[in-house]
Amino acid sequence: MKHYICISHSPWQTVPTRTQQLMLRLKGVHVLFFEPPGPGRRRPGRQLRPGLTLYTLPQEAEVEERHHFLFRRRYLRLARFVTGRMERHRFREPVLWTDTPETVHLLDNLPHRALVYDCQREWSELPPRWESDLALEADVIFAASQGLSGRLSPYSDNIALLPNGANYPMFVQDTLECPPALRDLHGPVLGYVGTLWRDLDLSPALLCAQYLPRCTFVFLGRRERNPALPALQALPNVRFLGECPPGDVPDYLSRFDVCMDFIRLWEPGNDVVPIHVYEYLCAGKPVVALYRRDQVEPFPDVVYAAHTAQEFAHLCRRALSEPGDWVRDRRRAHGAEAAWSRRAQEVGHILSAIGLY
Repeated sequence: MKHYICISHSPWQTVPTRTQQLMLRLKGVHVLFFEPPGPGRRRPGRQLRPGLTLYTLPQEAEVEERHHFLFRRRYLRLARFVTGRMERHRFREPVLWTDTPETVHLLDNLPHRALVYDCQREWSELPPRWESDLALEADVIFAASQGLSGRLSPYSDNIALLPNGANYPMFVQDTLECPPALRDLHGPVLGYVGTLWRDLDLSPALLCAQYLPRCTFVFLGRRERNPALPALQALPNVRFLGECPPGDVPDYLSRFDVCMDFIRLWEPGNDVVPIHVYEYLCAGKPVVALYRRDQVEPFPDVVYAAHTAQEFAHLCRRALSEPGDWVRDRRRAHGAEAAWSRRAQEVGHILSAIGLY
């Protein structure tokens, strides 16, 4: 059985991250998954399923890189924690998988036979050298978008495009029911699933809710202090339902007539397709998305692409009257191609070709 060490930038969540989805689907491997430290997280290892054990990295004081001695000592302690768990599970030179450039500071003190870097996003808050050094050391890089792949291409010839995905079988069930929170609604429902980030451009949603007063706009997910929220909350046809268990998301999507997606203002070069868009496609629902004018549309055949708030509102109205089922079936075909099981198979094939799986 192959041994894998996974260093993740995000904690283990009930709503599975991309890293979780892939680690859960790698067959015939033993994975030690290390989440970052945080308040309330447990230290002892927890077996999440046979072959996958979760550990929380110890809390270490943040140190600026200019304090060389303290900075190196911090990561040496973290490396010792990981190697201690490796010894407990009798790991010898495992494959090291990471989704964060910060792992570059652990490499010299972590025995590993190969390094896999899964680049899921831009890391503008970290020094660029961290990621470039990690990419130079990586045996293979998985990039979530063409933009990320292009940015890393000067540092590696072994980059594979691996977009995000979705749990396809969950969204094509025959037993989906309208959730209780939406049963009192009788008109069209336009919905968004995902975090309402502080920098998420919600101006199209505000204009659209005013433009379509007989429609209900539903937002499902965690909320940050977005400046558009007070105006949206003041409208009678807007509902914020907060987070829900991941198993309930397909029920909500089954009631949506149109699904919406927006852009983040602080990430102008981001071309990564969010996981929730793939979930929209799996459900077969019409999707209206806001794009920057210079942005390449990833699904021009099945997604209504808007570049202004006015165009977004116009396309939402058009999507509500979409005729026939052929576009729905085409969306579901895109969703099936993006199933996490298929993404994990792609990873397995690539790693097998270089002897790492």
